[in-house]
Amino acid sequence: MVLSLFSRFADFSKRRFDDLSEQEMLALAISSEEDDGRIYEAYAEMLREEFPDSAKIFTEMAEEEDEHRRWLIDLHKEKFGDKIPLIRREHVRGFYARKPIWLAKGTLATIGGIDAIRKQAADMETQAARFYSAAMKRAKDASIRKLLGDLARAEAGHIGAAMNAEKKHTPQDVREEEEAAEHKQFVLTYVQPGLAGLIDGSVSTLAPIFATAFATQDTWTTFLVGLAASVGAGISMGFTEVASDDGVISGRGSPMIRGVVTGVMTTLGGLGHALPYLIPDFWVATYTAIAIVFVELAVITWIQHKYMETPWLKAMMQILLGGALVLGAGVLIGSG
Repeated sequence: MVLSLFSRFADFSKRRFDDLSEQEMLALAISSEEDDGRIYEAYAEMLREEFPDSAKIFTEMAEEEDEHRRWLIDLHKEKFGDKIPLIRREHVRGFYARKPIWLAKGTLATIGGIDAIRKQAADMETQAARFYSAAMKRAKDASIRKLLGDLARAEAGHIGAAMNAEKKHTPQDVREEEEAAEHKQFVLTYVQPGLAGLIDGSVSTLAPIFATAFATQDTWTTFLVGLAASVGAGISMGFTEVASDDGVISGRGSPMIRGVVTGVMTTLGGLGHALPYLIPDFWVATYTAIAIVFVELAVITWIQHKYMETPWLKAMMQILLGGALVLGAGVLIGSG
């Protein structure tokens, strides 16, 4: 078992690129073109519904990869016959790998958006061009060397072709629409659930935490109540978000992502003013917690204004007034 693990990390089970025969290099090129074509098709399918213009770019690129594959297969048949050896990237030591972001489920936000897809496509073309250039230098057969050189130039030119296609299919107004749609999706999937959790965690836990603080004047007990309230609220809000909307009709994205974001932000919102009660001195802990509460409410107000486009005055009235009322209720109940 130790030898197996060592071999795995040392890549002893893989072939060196320099040891590949011309037939094996052609076979590797064929499988690589097939893989890249499928990846571009997956990108096109991923973008087609929301961004049809950008999807056309990847459809065209998939068609070009398919054409390259046919050239390689024709040459392999001519030189070595119909039987193509099964050799893939993962069989060659040090060969470049593809990040499987095309397998991602859910929204584009989960993989970094359209820009992440475009960046990976550019990396794919650069890597393919390097492979063909290296393979061309090792090929001795004139026709194989010629095709590999042609493909190296074609792959190097794909980046420029993709840029031209982007200008053709995604003019400035379309790009602006796509960026606006992507921003909206980010807000719906991450900002809105996170903001709801932060508000709930920061505001709803004020009453039990400060009621306990003023009723007991015991910092450790207050911290335990705050911790329980924060974690409990986080779990409750997370499950509520998951169960309330599957995202299919509303377009708010993956319910699991929204649930995790809501739960984490709810917990953090409550812990913010619970953690000061780890300070043994009651009044120092309380004044610190109250200061943190106002910082939390200010952050919530800023997020509402920036991402939800709520006017400053309205956001301040909603958050600060609501937070002050809940804080006051907790202090009064605890002091009674």
